[in-house]
Amino acid sequence: MRRRLKGYGLALAAVTTTLGSAPALAPAQGPIPQTPLAKAPAFTGTAATPNPVAAPEPPRHPHMAANGRSNLHSDAYQTDTNTGFGPLGRELSVTSSFRARECASVTFDRRGRIVTVCVGLERTTLELLDPKTLQTLAEMQLPARDLTQAGGLNVFQNFTGGGYFYLDDQDRAVIPTASRHLFVVALDDQQRWEIVRDVDLTSAVPSGDAIISALPDWAGRIWFASRSGVVGVLSRDGTIKTLDLQEPIGNSFAVDETGGVFIVSDKAMYRFDAGPDGVPRATWAEPYQNTGGDPKPGQSQAGSGTTPTLIGEDLVAITDNADPINVVVYRRGAQPPEGGAPRKTCEQPVFTKGASSTDQSLIATPELIIVENNHGYTGPAAVEGGRTTTPGLTRIDLNPDGTCSLGWTSQETAPSVVPKLSLASGLVYTYTKEARSDGDDSWYLTTIDVRTGKTVYKALAGEGLGFNNNYAPVTLGPDGTAYVGVLGGLVALRDGVPLPEPDLASRPPAQRAARLVFRCERDGVVRAEVKGSAVRRVRFRLGGRFRADDRRAPFAIATRAKPGTTVTAAATLRTKRVLTSTRRVPRCGR
Repeated sequence: MRRRLKGYGLALAAVTTTLGSAPALAPAQGPIPQTPLAKAPAFTGTAATPNPVAAPEPPRHPHMAANGRSNLHSDAYQTDTNTGFGPLGRELSVTSSFRARECASVTFDRRGRIVTVCVGLERTTLELLDPKTLQTLAEMQLPARDLTQAGGLNVFQNFTGGGYFYLDDQDRAVIPTASRHLFVVALDDQQRWEIVRDVDLTSAVPSGDAIISALPDWAGRIWFASRSGVVGVLSRDGTIKTLDLQEPIGNSFAVDETGGVFIVSDKAMYRFDAGPDGVPRATWAEPYQNTGGDPKPGQSQAGSGTTPTLIGEDLVAITDNADPINVVVYRRGAQPPEGGAPRKTCEQPVFTKGASSTDQSLIATPELIIVENNHGYTGPAAVEGGRTTTPGLTRIDLNPDGTCSLGWTSQETAPSVVPKLSLASGLVYTYTKEARSDGDDSWYLTTIDVRTGKTVYKALAGEGLGFNNNYAPVTLGPDGTAYVGVLGGLVALRDGVPLPEPDLASRPPAQRAARLVFRCERDGVVRAEVKGSAVRRVRFRLGGRFRADDRRAPFAIATRAKPGTTVTAAATLRTKRVLTSTRRVPRCGR
């Protein structure tokens, strides 16, 4: 599994030059150079046996590529979950491609090819890559970041200029660029990149500011957010409307099918909706705990370090900036919660005081949340020479009503990666680095059992500066390969033994295994019923309050609750798995 290269010192100098100040030519696409004579083991643990996790798949966004292929957080809900496999550790092989630019956001077109933006100091490129060899099939240079306009940001914590982009439903890359334009880029008939739309956003995002992310809502309008707090909407006719929060924004955002756009600033968690005139309006705002002052070591901003994550049909989760930080869960609906209930349903402390921070989106299903500790990561120098950061990944157990409690905590150390959960395998995929007294800098793809928190296996991705992922995610490809963007370029780990077919029978989508349906009856009565041959028990909540524990079919309640009231059904299957669905009471008749 190890790669030893002659001329390592010269190659490492090329990486260091590119990560430093002087411009460098694009490197040849050989393997990323590694530290010679390192002694880290290539593989520890045992190959995994799949143990699928039951969870409903977020709805497919009509204006984005398929779930798992569209953006760095997997889907429009930003769940960081994948229905398919990652590598199980069966005869693993490692492939890397040296570019001296970090290919962080990895997406996949309909043919399974990689579409990625590779960001460097002097050069940013849009790349089409072969998913097996990682060789370039098409490349286009994008506007380079003007580091004089970075607003004092640590260059290794600046995600503007293409760090967040998405692949749309036509396999086009939609990229907020460093020039404060929005590019829509497609492949032409000769398989070359071509800008098919160039939207000038400089009138909305002033000089000195930068666009952090862009995503479409369900109506096809493209929303964008800037580092300084501008929230904007590009309508389908090209009109641009904005709202200036005057609160810094450091991460991407999430969108749902109700029109909600969920953005966290350094001050508050927001839901935005487009008003009748297309202007973005804050539907609600919830300030969160914040220590204030400078960013904690491990975060790129002085506030929440998370992209909001949508859970089921009713919840949104972030971490705050308390000490220690909390996982915070809110009801995300546009209307205030019924009965005067608070919007916040959960505030769970994680990690320890003085050593708790994260800059990564949460993994979430309706039953669990995974949060990672990045405390101590301030850039590549923080983990050089055998050093590392504060350990910890923690599972939060989530109840149907949004309340929560602590689950397990793993002592694995993931300095700055966005982890992923494979629902097919039941494994959390993270990227770790242990402290070593011999000064070795070894980076591992590490798998954790999502049920127990125990480490299953660790596979060496590479050794040295070029394999530092610097805030990039683990991305699980359509064929089960795990990709990690690193400072040297891109690394891929895949099984040598073919993956099994996903066990769909033991991991049914909630809408088939336990479907919550409504029927309008006479006199304004609405009947809510859970259908599914495997259902053995259903607990119903109406408007957040317990209503019934039904142990016999048909599993149903009748209500005259007003339209829009939430009905949550937690269905226990004969396999003892629990699937939770939340829907709103429909409007019956006229």
